[in-house]
Amino acid sequence: MSQLASYASLPGHSRGRFYSEPDRDIRGPRDIFQRDRDRIIHSIAFRRLRHKTQVFISPDGDHYRVRLTHSLEVAQIGRTIARALGLNEDLTEALCLAHDIGHPPFGHAGEDALEATMKPFGGFDHNAQTLRTLTQLESPYPSWPGLNLSWELLEGLAKHNGPVARPGWALSEVNAQFDLSLTDWPSLEAQIAAISDDIAYDNHDIDDGIRAGLLDIEQLLDLPFVAQRWEAILDRYPDVPQRRLIGELTRQQIGVMVNDVIESTRARIAQAGIKTADDVRKAGIMIGGFSAEMAARERQLKSFMYEKLYHHPTQLAAAEEATKIVRELFAAYRDDPALLPDEWRDSLPSEEPQRSRHIGDFLAGMTDRYATDRHREICGTIA
Repeated sequence: MSQLASYASLPGHSRGRFYSEPDRDIRGPRDIFQRDRDRIIHSIAFRRLRHKTQVFISPDGDHYRVRLTHSLEVAQIGRTIARALGLNEDLTEALCLAHDIGHPPFGHAGEDALEATMKPFGGFDHNAQTLRTLTQLESPYPSWPGLNLSWELLEGLAKHNGPVARPGWALSEVNAQFDLSLTDWPSLEAQIAAISDDIAYDNHDIDDGIRAGLLDIEQLLDLPFVAQRWEAILDRYPDVPQRRLIGELTRQQIGVMVNDVIESTRARIAQAGIKTADDVRKAGIMIGGFSAEMAARERQLKSFMYEKLYHHPTQLAAAEEATKIVRELFAAYRDDPALLPDEWRDSLPSEEPQRSRHIGDFLAGMTDRYATDRHREICGTIA
């Protein structure tokens, strides 16, 4: 790791873990953030991401991205930016790897369906579910529930999009146990993890959309930001088939966005007089992110992707099927808890809303294929 800046999150200054871990239990020469990262990588919840939707639900090909590969790509971008800014790369990487662990099956369609079914019981939010999973549901250690991650990691996951004024029930439960200062801004590492997520899916979803035949390059040329780069690529590689140049377009756009984040963040650090990690939290504004010009371009790209890809008729049809699976599984488990696996049935609370939230936890942890198989088994095939 390169020399850390004064405003980086320093392992020796961490606010620690909720449950004390004696030094004699340390396995290997790792600091607190390195251990956080390793606990995430070795978790079952992280492994399940390989069978959870990124853009395409149960894609036919092996080359499409899933939540796991997306998280790895976010981590690569995050580490690059963190290193350039002198931030803690291990904490940044851990945040990037963990950020989607709370996603239910079937991507945003599954989240919308679970939110609707859980509304009478407090609702569902994938970000809060990430913290719930890491602090309660995934419990591989004999001495405490959850992974017992650092305050800085949990804080970053809770507030990766900025301060939280009105936390939902799941985040409120975590915060009541381990105060995450929800009204402050998070560390720069968390802010960089969040913008790295945007950079990754903005550009990699283009690649997958073209591969699936739902997007074509001519549509993308309506965006000046993309058209300028594409024309330069064609000039440089006039004899290369266009399909082989899509990857070059993706790489160049990521590079331009990454460089913009680095330059803009440095400028805001200087302008705000940021000297310490606490200065970042008390700054009152987002420090790590795009310039105003790049942010406008990125919003335009997002709008395009929603219109042309995420809301494409084939995507909407798949989302409708996914919604039916989640809704009917939730109803089936509530009506007949005997359908739950033994350990989930044995720990099912008797009172609401805890009872339905427990079923929501079970559904949220499902992979796409597990949810599809259970629905076929319990409810029959979808017409």
